Amino acid sequence: MQIFKSFGLAILIGFGTAVTVQAEVTHIDNEKTSELLDQGIPLIDVRMKSEWQQTGIVEGSHLLTFFDEKGNYDLKKWVADLEKIAGKDKPFMLICAVGGRTGNISQFLDKKLGFKQVHNVEKGIVHWIASDKPVATYVEGKDQSSATSTMKNDGETIAKASEKASGEN
Repeated sequence: MQIFKSFGLAILIGFGTAVTVQAEVTHIDNEKTSELLDQGIPLIDVRMKSEWQQTGIVEGSHLLTFFDEKGNYDLKKWVADLEKIAGKDKPFMLICAVGGRTGNISQFLDKKLGFKQVHNVEKGIVHWIASDKPVATYVEGKDQSSATSTMKNDGETIAKASEKASGEN
C-alpha cells in the first residue's frame, strides 16, 4: 500500500506545471529536528490517525494527514491547511513513519509549489523513537501541544507530564 501512495505522489509531482528555481529540500536528522523544534520551527506530522495512535507523536507537532486510510488525498485542502501553519517563505519540518512520504511531499512542495524552506525528517518517527527521543500520546480531539510525553529509559517507559500539560485544570 505504501508503494502505491508514494507512486501516486511521484506521478503527481511529474505532472506539475513549469518548474521554477527553488531552494533544495533539507534532509535532517533527529538532532537537527530537536534544534529546530527548540527554535519554534513547526513540525508537521503527515501520518494517519491510526499511526499517531500506534506510536505517539512528537510533542507539539501539527497533525496534518496527507493520505487517508484508503490512500486518497486532497492536495488543495492539505496545502491550504499547511499554509495556515507555515507559508511558502517560512521554515517547517515534515515527518512521517520512515521518511518516504515526507521525502516525496517535500520535493513536491519545493519544486512544484515554491515552498522555500522545507525540512524532511529523514528517518521519520521510527528512528526518533529508536533514538529514545520523547513522544507524546495521541489523544483524539485534544490539543496535542498539551499531550503527555513518554520517554524510553533503559527499556522502561516513563510517563512525564509536559510543561504545557502541567498548567491544565
